Amino acid sequence: MSLSEINSKKLLLAVVEQGGYPDFTALYESMGYEVVTVKTPRKAISFLKKNQVSMLVAEFNFQTDFRDRTSSLESIMASVQHQQAINVVILLDKENIERFERVSSRFSIHNTVAFPFDEVQLREAVTLTD
Repeated sequence: MSLSEINSKKLLLAVVEQGGYPDFTALYESMGYEVVTVKTPRKAISFLKKNQVSMLVAEFNFQTDFRDRTSSLESIMASVQHQQAINVVILLDKENIERFERVSSRFSIHNTVAFPFDEVQLREAVTLTD
């Protein structure tokens, strides 16, 4: 599929850094999204620079080794700011909810889903309401 074909569809970018949960591509596709999955923040940022994305689904993975930020999600979110009409859904561990507040206070987040979650909860989080 060419980039122009991808750009003409409702595009969902799934950033799966650590994973450990099912592949939800079929769910996203059933909701009308063209799905692109990347495994690194660098690839996500590169993709966001070149493509208009409707929905971003990414993990918040707290990382203690960063001096000036809490996770690589912050770098991805900086790229998201340049997108128009993008919605962001974050997947996170319950024990990291307080740490995530630092990120969510600075960036627009459509919804969050805490592990463990099921397909119904994810569908609700990804569903856009007008």
